[in-house]
Amino acid sequence: MRKSLCYLSVSASLTLTACSTVFSYLPVYTIDIQQGNIVDQAMVDQLQPKMTKRQVLYILGSPMLADAFHQNRWDYLYSEQRNGEDRQQKKITLFFDDAEQITGIQGDFKPGQVPQFKPTLETTVNVPKRDLEKTLWEKIIGVFGYDGIDDSSKPDKKDQKTTENNLPL
Repeated sequence: MRKSLCYLSVSASLTLTACSTVFSYLPVYTIDIQQGNIVDQAMVDQLQPKMTKRQVLYILGSPMLADAFHQNRWDYLYSEQRNGEDRQQKKITLFFDDAEQITGIQGDFKPGQVPQFKPTLETTVNVPKRDLEKTLWEKIIGVFGYDGIDDSSKPDKKDQKTTENNLPL
């Protein structure tokens, strides 16, 4: 009985060890995890001294951390973990003065020497005006005999007949 228990425990431990080595070689899908505000160098290059909070909101979005005790400090955090690799975390902190203008930047990103302006990808398309004889509503009303024209401005049918008869042949 003791020998069979010993063999059973040895075979179970070998089996479990074998499974762990087999699973380490199998391709397992892991999702990319992104947390926080996505901030890249191109966005930080658009920041300029004396920009207002509203302009910063337009470029970077709302801050991840807005401290109630330090309302003139905005923290943007971004962490990313791709394919089960190590997590990469980036941080940028913006400081504002009492006039709500940027006075300082700290963190993993440094603004460029020359301010960069992000080119807009939006285009304007001029759509020509549609030339419709009648709208759908006018067509529906026309089925019931109402054409939308005031009857007082129409010439009478009697007047039309007389004018038709008075025309020279």
